[in-house]
Amino acid sequence: MKTILVTGSNGLLGQKITERILETRQFRLVATAKGINRYPVKEGYTYAEMDILDPEQVRQVVEQYQPDAIIHTAAMTNVDTCEDQRELAHQLNVGSVQTLIKLAEAHNIQLVHLSTDFIFDGADGPYDELAAPNPLSYYGETKLEAEEVIKNSRCKWTILRTIIVYGIVSDMSRSNIVLWAKGALEKGAPINVVNDQWRMPTLAEDLADCCLLAVEKDAQGVYNASGKDMMSISELVTRVADFWKLDKSLINEISSASLNQVAKRPLRTGFILDKTIRDLGYAPHSFEEGLAVLDKQIKLGSS
Repeated sequence: MKTILVTGSNGLLGQKITERILETRQFRLVATAKGINRYPVKEGYTYAEMDILDPEQVRQVVEQYQPDAIIHTAAMTNVDTCEDQRELAHQLNVGSVQTLIKLAEAHNIQLVHLSTDFIFDGADGPYDELAAPNPLSYYGETKLEAEEVIKNSRCKWTILRTIIVYGIVSDMSRSNIVLWAKGALEKGAPINVVNDQWRMPTLAEDLADCCLLAVEKDAQGVYNASGKDMMSISELVTRVADFWKLDKSLINEISSASLNQVAKRPLRTGFILDKTIRDLGYAPHSFEEGLAVLDKQIKLGSS
């Protein structure tokens, strides 16, 4: 049985990977994050405190548990924060990867790294795995640099690129566009939503499955791992409103230019998923199926 070490295990994707491993018992899990374990179930796996920015601590944890694979979910993903805090963004998104690569090379560990559609400029999405990157933001630049560092390494590596991950963590502490839209519309609050950015939103459970498929199949190379439905952000929010029967008249469509965001966003990304479906057996939910998964979890949580 393979041992998987997960970085950023308190985050949305990290918690879903924990959940999946506890359900299937297919792997041994070492969950790691900075600070205490925030996942509600504490049995059935090992938790180790690990600050990804402390190379010595990372080395000690990796050498103690000797994983077969590391799934690296920890990152700074707030696009505007990355623009403002460039040094920290680089440390988290590139420096941490360099630390893990050295250990993966030394101990023959598979490194599964999460990347993003923001390495592209959005001029001609959807993209396949061989499309030429051209990031518009510092966040995109750091994620692309991390990919290049990995590709030039001697370790076994898998890069999974994803888009807008949505889902629910146990304590509901992390928001994402689906929960934000649902929450605002339920309160009767009008919301401004861009109508000129196109994405393929990804259910966190689907991405967790893809991470584990990459380890199970010893996959090497770049794979696209997003949802399968392409939509504008305004359509995404409208579909959230339709699903939960909320008031769509509260949705005010605006252009990206009117937002004055710190970092520039690509207009049309999206991924071609054929390779991942064929090689890994990836089977993402439709957007409405994903919302139904959330709805069930919300009802279970409130019962």
